[in-house]
Amino acid sequence: MSDALDYLIKVRPDALQHYFRFLKQAGSKLDPKTRALISVITKVHAQTDRGFRQYLVRALEAGVTPEEVIDALLMAFPALGMAKIVWAMDVLLDMDIPEFRPEAIGAEPRWHDLGEAAAFTGEGVQRIECDGRAVFVVFAEGEHRVYDSRCPHQVTNIPLVALDGTRLTCPKHGWVFDVVSGKCVKKGSRPLRRFESRVEGGKLQARW
Repeated sequence: MSDALDYLIKVRPDALQHYFRFLKQAGSKLDPKTRALISVITKVHAQTDRGFRQYLVRALEAGVTPEEVIDALLMAFPALGMAKIVWAMDVLLDMDIPEFRPEAIGAEPRWHDLGEAAAFTGEGVQRIECDGRAVFVVFAEGEHRVYDSRCPHQVTNIPLVALDGTRLTCPKHGWVFDVVSGKCVKKGSRPLRRFESRVEGGKLQARW
């Protein structure tokens, strides 16, 4: 949410409550993916950088695929125009979301080797670069847990220096996560993305 909307909520709470209630009711009959795609298109139409980044992440969380995002923007060409679609692609390239890279479009999830499983059974958290993606690995309660290094807010790639013990702080907007549980414990509201993992042939693998 923008600082301007935060301000209006504080000084005119009754009016803004009606506004947000209207938005919620207006899309109440839409499935989550359709609603999310419409929200993405409206942010591109307004060329709201921050809003586009946030609603794009929400669309992906709702199950929208990168191909569906691109198709929706191209289908909205008559209303958006090519300049705004290109603007959205520039923002996407800046976000560097692995799923939107050309080689990933249309690709099925697969297992990736992170290293010897025994190397991840001690205390502490490790950050691993693997096949174009960074993940945090922790061993807790007898199991390996693998989390995306990207913040669920605007997919900022969180570096290792942002880790203090088991607390991970996104340097962009200050969301704080507990890397053991993946939960957001301060400022934000959504957890780290956890990848399915397994031990195969002595190797720790994660699927994305």
